[in-house]
Amino acid sequence: MIDSVRQTGVNEWEVPVGYVPGMRVPGKFFLSESLGISLESGAIEQLANVATLPGIIRHSLAMPDIHWGYGFPIGGVAAFSLDEGVISPGGVGFDINCGVRLLTTPLAQKDISGRRDLIEELFRAVPTGVGGKSTLRISPPDLERMMIKGASWAVDAGYGVKRDLIRCEDSGYMKQADCHAVSSKAKQRGVPQGGTLGSGNHFLEMQVVTEIFDPEAAQAFGLHLGQICCMIHCGSRGLGHQVCTDHLKLLESATKKYHIVIPDRQLACAPITSVEGKDYFGAMASSANYAWANRQLITHTVRQVLAKMFRIEYEDMPLVYDVAHNVAKIEEHEVDGKRMNVCVHRKGATRAFGPDTDELPLDLKKIGQPVIIPGSMGTSSFVLRGTKTAMEKTFGSTCHGAGRIMSRTQAKKSLSGKEITANLLKAGIIVRAHSENAIADEAPEVYKSSDEVVNVVHEAGISRLVARLSPLGVIKG
Repeated sequence: MIDSVRQTGVNEWEVPVGYVPGMRVPGKFFLSESLGISLESGAIEQLANVATLPGIIRHSLAMPDIHWGYGFPIGGVAAFSLDEGVISPGGVGFDINCGVRLLTTPLAQKDISGRRDLIEELFRAVPTGVGGKSTLRISPPDLERMMIKGASWAVDAGYGVKRDLIRCEDSGYMKQADCHAVSSKAKQRGVPQGGTLGSGNHFLEMQVVTEIFDPEAAQAFGLHLGQICCMIHCGSRGLGHQVCTDHLKLLESATKKYHIVIPDRQLACAPITSVEGKDYFGAMASSANYAWANRQLITHTVRQVLAKMFRIEYEDMPLVYDVAHNVAKIEEHEVDGKRMNVCVHRKGATRAFGPDTDELPLDLKKIGQPVIIPGSMGTSSFVLRGTKTAMEKTFGSTCHGAGRIMSRTQAKKSLSGKEITANLLKAGIIVRAHSENAIADEAPEVYKSSDEVVNVVHEAGISRLVARLSPLGVIKG
């Protein structure tokens, strides 16, 4: 590991105050020795830089999928006092509420194994790629409602069932949404993209449950061995990206206006209570709601395809859960023995609320929140559950995925999308994408081992393994 960083627990490491000038709190990250081999010193410096921000509480945190990002490291978590703290787009990311959801089905592996026609039909039905446009006719007024009501707009419009909302983090919407803080350019980008997957690491994957680690939790989540599930990973598309771009410029000015000293201009921020801070929060919440609505629309399309192809009922494909990865939220946590509202930034990190948390549905309170950790096309994905340890140590947070170890540019130069597709097919995994490059830059080998990443958080106790899911068919964004 890096000099001056010391181990404080199982897979738990501390970056001391003084690692970079101006740190207000220590940094803390969760990582195994083996994953530490690929740890970037720049990501640890970013973790320490976050610790210099005003109003930060307890620690600057990072999960085992930590890698270098914009401002905050990806995998970064930080909570800020509402009175003295700041809000920073660098702590949320450009793809606001990039997140993942999991559906179960009554199907078994024999029903879909080798079914290229299923993957082709899903690929046809769910638009992908950078410029992918929706087949739905979403009007500007509909867009406004998406940004205000989130997933509930889609359900109310007939794209889902009420139970879907119960199984979404925060019921699939943030009440702080303010459409007036979203630029006309961002709205223009959002209108044609509702119900689309996008590009990059976004995907739609048909999976089979191949291992159960926690039978009680699996039963509560509706999972069993041999079951076919569908995982959907996407975010707020061009709308969220534009919101981040727009408000970064405004917050760069606000950083100077409020005399906030930052070690990196990518940490541009404003007091949470300032006009600029409130405007960004409102626009970010609008983008998060759009993302929840987007995943709900894709869910509806998937259910329709499966219902028609396999003659199963729409209602027999329930949502396990939907979690956000890139978001800042006002949450109540215990700080120094007192309950208080704080602004938690999670950038490439997943909420992992433990048992008996008020925000969870009644049928999940005993178990804890479902945590969904995607793999990387040819590798396993996992379902875990939130823990009380996470509430105590990480403001109810855990990892969000495998974490990159190779850049997209490097991947495209050194890997062949055609060869990857052929190799995955030999392993029984059908892959479909709009281009070979889209497959190359998301190949399994450009990521850390998802097994190792989830084992770190399991052993550290900040989330616990429930089930393993293996890919059978993948649609890449």
